[in-house]
Amino acid sequence: QVQVVESGGGSVQAGGSLRLSCVASGYSRNTYCMGWFRQASGKEREGIGAIDTDGDTNYAESVEGRFTISRDNVNNILYLQMDSLKPEDTGMYYCATGLCWYEAINSADAWGQGTQVTVSS
Repeated sequence: QVQVVESGGGSVQAGGSLRLSCVASGYSRNTYCMGWFRQASGKEREGIGAIDTDGDTNYAESVEGRFTISRDNVNNILYLQMDSLKPEDTGMYYCATGLCWYEAINSADAWGQGTQVTVSS
């Protein structure tokens, strides 16, 4: 059974940066895609980005150029580096396994409890 734990959220001012981390266990990191999605209060889930089994990344247009996904295969950690944060980036951020394309949230097979990101203007 896959278990996912996100961390690194917090409160920052607009223009600031945060780095989220995700540890997933109980799966084969060499065969699974992973990614991030978020959900703002009262809104639908929104895919942010994903990294596939070849290490290629894809991002939503809303975060392209500001967010970067990377993966530490040795320690089995997925990162989301978020720069130039905007108030509209506020929300609960989730790491998901089985997510190869950022829009395909319904294809994810496991995600964690999420970590809150709040960006003030």
